[in-house]
This record gives sequence, structure tokens and C-alpha cells, in this order.
Amino acid sequence: MQKPILLILTSVLFNHLIAQQTVQSSGHKVTFKLQLSEIKNPDTLSIMWFVLPYVAEKTVDHISLVSTTKGVDGLYEHAITFPDSIMNETIAYAYIVNNKQYDIWRTLVLDKHQNQDRVESWGYVDGLKNQVKVTQMLFNIPDSPEEIADLSKPYVGITTNGQPIKRLFPIKKTGFSTETIKKAVSSFLATLSEEQKTKSVFPIQSKEWRRWHNIEQWPRAGICLEEMNTTQKELAFAFLKESLSVKGYKKAKDIMTMEAYLATLVPESTFLGGEKYWITFFGMPSDEEPWGWQIEGHHLVINYFILGDQIVMTPTFMGSEPTLITTGENQGFRTFVQEEMKGLNFYKSLDSLQKKTALLWNEKDFDFNRGEAFRDNEIIATTGIAAKYLSKKQQAALLELIGEYINNIRDEHAKVKMEEVKKHLNETHFTWVQGKNIEGPFYYRIHSPVILIEFDHQNPVFLHDDTNPNFGPVKTHIHTVVRTPNGNDYGNDLLRAHLEQHKH
Repeated sequence: MQKPILLILTSVLFNHLIAQQTVQSSGHKVTFKLQLSEIKNPDTLSIMWFVLPYVAEKTVDHISLVSTTKGVDGLYEHAITFPDSIMNETIAYAYIVNNKQYDIWRTLVLDKHQNQDRVESWGYVDGLKNQVKVTQMLFNIPDSPEEIADLSKPYVGITTNGQPIKRLFPIKKTGFSTETIKKAVSSFLATLSEEQKTKSVFPIQSKEWRRWHNIEQWPRAGICLEEMNTTQKELAFAFLKESLSVKGYKKAKDIMTMEAYLATLVPESTFLGGEKYWITFFGMPSDEEPWGWQIEGHHLVINYFILGDQIVMTPTFMGSEPTLITTGENQGFRTFVQEEMKGLNFYKSLDSLQKKTALLWNEKDFDFNRGEAFRDNEIIATTGIAAKYLSKKQQAALLELIGEYINNIRDEHAKVKMEEVKKHLNETHFTWVQGKNIEGPFYYRIHSPVILIEFDHQNPVFLHDDTNPNFGPVKTHIHTVVRTPNGNDYGNDLLRAHLEQHKH
């Protein structure tokens, strides 16, 4: 959905926007039925809708209240009669629970000559099958009831069924020292004032690890690049450079470059800019004790955990809007070229049966990433084609695609991670989502017991093309996520094992 629609969602969640109920008395009647299994006994339920295209300060938002009493089929039901004046128009609609929780935005072309009754499930696009779930961005504001409830639940990690596979991540020697990272971070920390340390240094087990978000206006802890002096900025980038590979460091800097460009395109936003990134630390640099750091801002989030000479660099979120600079000194500059090209080329390499197996959904009308902010305990079922059904050449291409993400970490530790991935290659699955146009937006997921990678062409937020009638995801807005499933995001499984051994 276009930028104004996404901003409506954010506005409602943050400001509790309340609209007036609208009742239509004649025209085309559509019955909406909703399965609401994830939210029990809602206090209120409603349907918000409006006619597309959305025009700020002109489009009328309608809200129809839905009875919170289920029908005999176990579904919530409500009928809306749309006036004849908007027949053949496209409406956007979303279900709302308790005046603040939004389901995904869906669209419907009104046709009076058809029965258009809808039977839908919250968060899913495949009716009541509940197999194809799409993105629903969460906004667990720090210290809000929602965040308190979420963080009070035991950390499990991303799993396929709610039960993590055990003993995947033992404490061991990698043979590759992290001493230079420790020294680089220590040099930076030595420049901080006591006030800066207070707001940027947390205990290793702090829940601050899990409070990251991608959106630009999120309230963040830590010290921002903008507020650092010249020496501090130099040392901050020095430890980033020491922690990442040449390729990974360039990607992080490229995202910042694109954010600076985006700020020139959206000058009214004070939350955008190439230095609006916050850094926090967990524990203190050590040879033996666990410690780590996090950098967080719009389209760039890296969580970096160290125990001895082991490193875990997940969750990592990298994204970009736009993906091409068209003016100025960086004209022609692009982001995520390889991730996009290699993903599409791999899918094209599959034969027809393999493609059918890999395909999760044949329409790219929604955002599909499942591992973004506040999804630490997400259950993501195994889908797509298993690597054991690929040819040797295809397996090599899949590993090359995986390497595009793993190789963001420093070279030696990337090799360690890749060996871990190869051990589970037969259990690795590739999933694809796309419409009929092979050159159109797409989503892919690579999922194994030890790594989860997602690439998603997303709905535009800041840069919608008003001349394009085809609302939905675009190739100029990309989100990527890398996770360590089964409990080792944030190095949590290593930390658990360390604490058990040492009984702190």
C-alpha cells in the first residue's frame, strides 16, 4: 500500500486515531467474515476502509463496527453496503482490534454483479488455510504494556514449531581472534563521558538488545552518531570496520549514504539522515566474558555478540528506499544489487517442478518478511524447496546467495558460519513469492536450522509514484533480514551455555 496508507497505520498506533462509523443504506452488499485466532476476546472489532487512490486531506476514512459475538461458524461477521457511486472503484480495508491493532491492508475492486463476500483470517492471505502469513509491523513502544507483555515471555528464538532444536550452537574455539575488535571498541568507549556511558552501556543480559526497530522515528537508547565529536565518529567507524568484512562495512556505509539522499527527498522529516544511527554496548570488551554491541537506525540494525573468539551477528536488518540515487554527486549509486540479482537468478535456475515447490504464493501484494522487529519468537513453518532436491550446480548457487549475507561479517568468521550452514544444507529450504511478472517485485526466504535470510520488495513509504495505479510492493524499497534460528539470535544460546558453566 502507498505511503499515506502506511502512515495512517503508524498514526493510529501512536496517536489512537478514532474515526466515525459510516453506515451505507443502499448499493452493493459485501459480507466480511474474519477468523481471529491470535487475539482472544477482543473488546472492539471494526473494519476501516476508503476508496483508492488515497489523497491526503481529501480521502474519507470509514469505520464500521463489527459485533464481537462470533457466529455459529466461529467467525466474526459484518456486512457493509457500498454505494453505487463507487462501483468499479478499488477500496482498501483493514480489520482493527481494540482500536489500535491493525490487520494487513487488503484491496477489493467493487463489482455489483458479483458475490464478493470475504472469508479471511487475521494476518493471512490464503483464507482460512492459515499457511501464508505476511508482515504485520509491530510497534512495542519502550515500557508500554505491549512491550512489557512481549518481553515477559520466555525467549525461545525463531522456530518452525515453537520448540527450538537444541545443541546447535556449542561453545568452542574458532581459531580466529577477536582481539582487534575488542581493542577498537575499547578505544571508542574510552572517549565517552560518564553521561554518554550511562545511556549507551547495558548489562549483557539486558532486554535492550531486543528493543530495536527499523522505523526512523523510533525512540532509541544509546549514543547517536550526530552527537559524537570528530574523534568519536572516527573511532565508531573504526570498530565497525574492524567488526565487518570489507563488503559488509561498505554495505553499512552505502545504507547511510542512501539515507542521507532520502533526507534530501523528504526534507519535512527530521528523523532521516546519514548520521541518525545509535550505538549501544552490552557488557564490556573482554577476552573471556560475553559482550557485544548494537547499531540501530532506519534501514540498518546490527546486533553483534562476542564470546571468546566466537561471534554472532544477528539479528541483522539492512534495507533501502530508494535503491538508486538519480541526482547529485552520487548519481547512479545503487544498493542491494547483488542480493536482488542473485536471488532472482537462483529462482530462474529452477525447473518448472522445482519452481512450483518453491512458490509459497503467486501474488506479491503484501510485505512478507517475518523476522523483523519484535519477532524474536516467531514461528515460521518450513516451506519451499529443500536443497537436497537441487542439483550440485544449484546447491552451489544457493550457497553463493547465502554467502552474500554471511560475508558481511569479517572474513574469518564468515568462513566459520558458512561451514555451519553447509552441515545443514540438506535441511535448508528456499521459498519464493512473486506475481506473474518475472521482473516484478518478489520475496525470498532461505531457512535452515542455523540461518534465516529474508529479502523483500516492500510497499513504498516515502517515495510513492502517484502515476502508478498498481499499489503494492515496489522494487525501489527493499528490506533484508538475517537471523539465527533456534535461540541463538543475540548470541543468546551461547550466553545461556556460558552462564550455566560459570554460574555467575
